[in-house]
Amino acid sequence: MQQAHARPRRGGKRLALVLAAAAVLGVPLAALAAPNYPFASHRQAYVAGTLSPSVGRAAADQSTASFYRTWKQRYLVPACKAGEYRVKASTADAYVVSEGQGYGMLITVMMAGNDPDAQALFDGLHRYNRGHPSNQNPALLAWAQDVNCKNVAGADSATDGDLDIAYALLLADLQWGSGGSINYLAEARKVIAAIRSSNVNANTKLVTLGDWVDSGSPNYYNATRSSDWMLGHFRGFASKLGDSYWTGVLDAHQNLIAKMQSSYAPNTGLLPDFIVNTNTTAKPAPANFLEADTDGWYSWNAGRVPWRIGIDAAVSGDSRSRNAARKLSQWIKVKAGNNANNVRSGYKLDGTVTENYNSTFFTAPFAVAATVDTDQAWLDKLWTYMANGGTSDYYGDSVKLLSMLAVSNNWLKP
Repeated sequence: MQQAHARPRRGGKRLALVLAAAAVLGVPLAALAAPNYPFASHRQAYVAGTLSPSVGRAAADQSTASFYRTWKQRYLVPACKAGEYRVKASTADAYVVSEGQGYGMLITVMMAGNDPDAQALFDGLHRYNRGHPSNQNPALLAWAQDVNCKNVAGADSATDGDLDIAYALLLADLQWGSGGSINYLAEARKVIAAIRSSNVNANTKLVTLGDWVDSGSPNYYNATRSSDWMLGHFRGFASKLGDSYWTGVLDAHQNLIAKMQSSYAPNTGLLPDFIVNTNTTAKPAPANFLEADTDGWYSWNAGRVPWRIGIDAAVSGDSRSRNAARKLSQWIKVKAGNNANNVRSGYKLDGTVTENYNSTFFTAPFAVAATVDTDQAWLDKLWTYMANGGTSDYYGDSVKLLSMLAVSNNWLKP
């Protein structure tokens, strides 16, 4: 657990912003608190040697805050009940997905101090989640809803959303404390306990695909999604709760990352979207295992891996994460010809291009991995790509903003 920092003093300007936010959102003033780790304060130290964009922190913060305002206007919208908020994903499956709710909570808690509405928005996202419990474990979020806030495509959970929501609640406790209208720490404990009981394979200690999976379906129970390997989250659960169980979960995922990179992607470091047979000899999933013919390739799930591994390396200094992230960073720099616009939207594990176009979703996470490598010029090119780029869709824009928060040294750990 980190040592508490004194809260910044609130001057007249800050107080005016808080009063305005309370009036507009209809939130009692007592419910709004000044954040302990405001955006752009850079109070969360990254390990020595972590690279930052050469434009400097002030410029990086400005670009990140500017894109946050764009993201907020496009995707963060009121829900069907007063005081509730949701992230508008508008995917082929649903208007809202749990992954997006997790992203929204991570983003708003880290933007506190820049956005005076941040806590009210975070609380509204949380209230929406509590109103849509999974039918498998009610402490988790049903993974998809339509525009009318009704569950669609089943009312069970997805592990990525569950993990981000739990981590964001721990960050809310860090930012605002748990003495207000929502006991963030107690809520986090509930979600983490539910993840442990419903989303982790009891034998391998690897996260499963969601609470809809159990040992009665071994093909799915012994499968895992690489983009759910949120190493910093497991580390945060262990330290904040004082529970060594999560250190075991962390180690299990670190071991699998090393195995998959060495066995199936020795020249690239790429991980597949899905991995099967984790109880015996883990291997990339076959085509159409769960979602698409790309399930065993580096595709629309695994594209988040460089961000997830890279930020853990930057914050924790774990050499296992650093080595895995560097392998990815060094390979993509060469593959892309040192040009961020040449990053492609999917690869086989040997580096063969599968989708021959550039997209924000695939490019931005490599910037996070680049922060723990040694090539400043490459990081600067990736940062320029993000800072000067336009918008794409909910998925790409959310991952881009989270990557910008990480690269600009605004990520937090509980």
